[in-house]
Parts: sequence; C-alpha cells; structure tokens
Amino acid sequence: MMLATLNAAESLQNQPDTHSLPDPAQLVAPDCHGMNFYDADPAFKALLKLRLPADTLTFLDPHLSRLGEIAGNELDTYASIADKERNKPYLRTRNRFGVNEDWVEYHPAYRSMERIAYIDFGIHAMSRTEGVLGWPQRYAPLAKYAFQYLFVQSEFGLMCPISVTDSSTYLVERYGNEDVKQRFLPGMTSTDPATLLKGSQFMTERTGGSDVSASRLKAVKKGDAWELYGDKWFCSAVDADVALLIARPEGASDGNEGLALFAMPRRLDDGSRNKYRIARLKDKLGTRSMPSGEIIFEGAIAYLVGRADRGLKQMLDQVNLSRLSHGVRAAAMMRRCLNESMVVANHRVAFRKRLIDMPLQRRQLMKLMLPTEQALSVFMHAAEAMQKADSGDRQAALVQRILTPLLKFRACRDNIQVATGAMEVRGGNGYIEDFVNERLVRDAHIGVLWEGTSNINAIDVVQRAVAKQQAHRALAASLVTWLDDSPGIPAAFRQLLLTQLEQISTEIEACASDPDLVTECRTLSSQLYHCAAAILMAGEGARTGADNGDARRLLLSRQVLRHRLGEKQLKRQNEVQVEALLLDPAPVALETAIALLS
Repeated sequence: MMLATLNAAESLQNQPDTHSLPDPAQLVAPDCHGMNFYDADPAFKALLKLRLPADTLTFLDPHLSRLGEIAGNELDTYASIADKERNKPYLRTRNRFGVNEDWVEYHPAYRSMERIAYIDFGIHAMSRTEGVLGWPQRYAPLAKYAFQYLFVQSEFGLMCPISVTDSSTYLVERYGNEDVKQRFLPGMTSTDPATLLKGSQFMTERTGGSDVSASRLKAVKKGDAWELYGDKWFCSAVDADVALLIARPEGASDGNEGLALFAMPRRLDDGSRNKYRIARLKDKLGTRSMPSGEIIFEGAIAYLVGRADRGLKQMLDQVNLSRLSHGVRAAAMMRRCLNESMVVANHRVAFRKRLIDMPLQRRQLMKLMLPTEQALSVFMHAAEAMQKADSGDRQAALVQRILTPLLKFRACRDNIQVATGAMEVRGGNGYIEDFVNERLVRDAHIGVLWEGTSNINAIDVVQRAVAKQQAHRALAASLVTWLDDSPGIPAAFRQLLLTQLEQISTEIEACASDPDLVTECRTLSSQLYHCAAAILMAGEGARTGADNGDARRLLLSRQVLRHRLGEKQLKRQNEVQVEALLLDPAPVALETAIALLS
C-alpha cells in the first residue's frame, strides 16, 4: 500500500499544467485502513526479535501477522462504527415486565470486537493460563503486550476491560483463597463465550480517584461473604461479569489500612442479578464504544480477596499492571498516528510538492516519530523486566517498579501531542469522523486520567520509587549493562549517554530527598525517561544494525539526546541528513549511522 501511495503522489506531482482535472479519488490522502499493522511495522518486528526467544517468536509470528491483518481491516471498521455517537452503549433499566434489571445494549460492531479479543485470540488470558492459541505455557508479558499493541492501533476503548480482566485474574490468583479462586478463575481465563467472565475494576468515588484513602463504600460481613453499601462514581466496563473493588469493612479504621479488596459477581449462584444498580452511563469525550457509569450498591454480595487490612496494597498490583498496559496503548496509538501521517505526507501534494519534501513538514513528522519510537523501546524493556521479576529477580523488579510509572507518565502525555500533530498533518479531514484522527485525539486524553494523573505518576517515580526503594539505581545499572552488551556504539556517543544518565540520576536523587523540590518531579521524570529511551535505542540500533543491516535506532537515540535532552555536543549540520534517513523506509547502514553520531 505504501508503494501505491507514493506512486499516486508522484502521478499528481508530475501532471501537466492543463485544464483537465485529476481523478477525484486521488485528491484526498488515503489512510492506513487495509494495511497489515504487523507487517507495516519493521521496528516492532526487529525489537521483538531482539527481546524474545527464537522459538517463541517463531510461534507468535503467524498469529501476530493474522492480528495485524485483522486490525488493519475488519477490526478497524468495527472500531469506527462502535465509536459513533449514535452507536454507543445504551443503558436499559427495566425489562418488559417492569422488573428493575439494568443491562447495557451494545452495537453489534462492539460484540464483534469482543469476539476477536476474547475468543479468537484470548488476549485477556494469555498470561494467566496455559494453552491460548495452542501455546503450551503462559505467555511472557512482552508476548501478551505485543498483541495488545496491535489491537489498540484500531480499538482503544475495549482494551480497558481486556486488560482489567487480565490484571483482576492476577489478583484473584495471587491473593484469593481457594473458594474465591474456584469461583472466578475458570471463567476469567476462559476463551469460551459460554463460560467467559469479563472483568472490571471499580475504585473511583465522588471524592476523587487518586486519594483512595477517602473511599466510603461500606462492606458488612454476611456469612462467608460480604454485603456492599454505597456507590462508585466512575466504573468502566460497568456491566462486567466480575468486578474487583475497594471497600471499607464495617468498623475498620480510616485511611488506607482500613480498606479491603473484594470480588463482586454480576450474577449470584442462582443466576439472579446481584444487588447493585447502574445509575447511569457517562457521556464521555473518548472511549465511547465502552460503557462507563455510576453504580449504587444496595447490599451487593462480594467476596474478600486476601487480607482485609491490605486491600489497597493488593489493588496497587493491578494498578501497576494497568499502568504498564496504558504505556503500551499509548505506544500503539502513537504508532497509528505516525503511520497515518506518513501516508498523508507521502501522498498529498501542495504547491506542486509532496508534503514529505517540505522542510517544516519533515520536522513535524520527526516530532511524531521520536515519542512513538521512545515508547516502543521503553515498554519492551519494562515488559522484559516484568518477566524477570516474576521469576524472582529483585533487581529486575526495581527496574519494573520505576519504569512503569515513567512510561505511564511520559508516553501518555506524548500521546496527546502526537495525536494532535497527526490530525494537523491530515488537515481538516483529520477533524471529522470519516477518518481515525479525531477519535485518536479524543481517546488519547484518557491516558493521563486512568490509573493516576501525570502528577500522581511523577510523584510515584521520585518520592516513592527513588526515595524509598532507590529504584533509579537498578534502572541505571540495567541501562549500563544494556550498553555493555551492545558493541558497535561509538565510544564518544556512549560517553554522552552515560554522562546524561549520571547527571539525571544525581538530580533525581537530590529531588527525592528534599520535599521542597516536589515541583521538579515532572521535569526530572521526563528527563529520566528520555535518557533511558536514548540508551535503549542506541543499543537496539547497534544490535539490529549488525543483525539485519538497519541501524536507524542509533540515529533515533541521537535525536532524543539532541531534541529532548538538549545535548549541545551533537552537530547541527548533520540534522538534515539524519532526518532524511529516518523518514526514508530504506535500512540505514551501521557505518552510516556511526558517521552521523559526531
């Protein structure tokens, strides 16, 4: 498709100056619909090859290619239909006999997307049970996130219940007693529509989302179960089959220590509806395909998960998993934005030039490319650290601990700018619903709200991960090891990277020890993220340059140092040549990249 786009643009550019009009179909720039999103992403494929065992990638490759084809075609169509205002979910409060039994009606397009995610691919269960798609083991985190990355390039809203089903299953398996496990785990890991239990997470109350210690939902002991009384204010996937939520047991203390974690089924053992009501659905800016709403609990039956005095700490395990997933989603959405922009820039002709041949447009495309590629590198490193941490590696656990809020903080913020920039590349057509850009802009904003705002995540990085656990030291050590294991990086450039890492580590440690410097948390978190991304990209470029002859990620590392960290030692005169190589899909030879790192 990219070749056809280039040919179309060339034919427009070379038209004779006559009174005849070109084919109207060629006047509007195409989009990415019809592409295979896996095959169209060589960087993603190359980094999977670096990070995954060969036998795992051999197994995954045809499945990822199949999802890439579906994502670029029918999933893309379903997502566009389900997001329309006229097709969004609708709340029914009574059945035809006047009985209060609320349920949500969906457009068939949303149900088709659910079938692809839960049944055809089992994305929700990949890391929680064996045998999904025929793989005999549980999927490593990176393998699972690879499927999420492709899926979200077409549909963002549905990834919320998919991801939360995955993370809720983790909590039930890790903290639940045997009764709770037997009650919920078989359904939550099922890919059979007859037995599947889709999950959700209800935390936010009217007092706000971040200050969970102010939660007022009350839990009253009733035999082997509990009854819930109160309400929750923002519940995504509001009609989930099982929801994990925080409530305060009757008589418990105020604050975080008085909160417990519960699993609440939508239907009771006899098939009747549990005693809670969906008060209304939210009219949201984005994620319109997926229902979010308010819930009133009127004695709803729920089951305690883990210890009653550690509910919030247990729930934070799910929050961290969701934060990493949000970083993956941001990377996916930025990739779609970048791909859309490249198609437009290569096709559209203005003033008898293609957009991609115009200097300011090329600079704008680079502003979309850099954060897109950064997020890809960082989420892969974080996912690999998660796998090592799950195997008992304490240093890897610290790396994951700090990279997760870093990725959530910076990638989700970058996603908003990239989505807006991509809409501008398409122009006025990007503002209407005929194209994906306006939906990408709307959906991008939720990333800075769900699972903690930017302030919350930046504080988590500096005042918790750094101040309390010194996780930045584990991250720095992992990055130095990454460089050491990546021969081919010029010594002078390597030293620039290490100098930046040392300087930022010193500054963020000073910030963590001084409460008066809290206003620097965001700036320093951004700098640490950019530095980590630059180091990861340098190693990736050196390795892929030696492996498949494409060292472009070395040049991306240079651009991050120069444009996002303000490194002054890199030569301005190389800028035009670097941009030309990065905007061209042809491989960049390792020798060429090294020569431009002066």
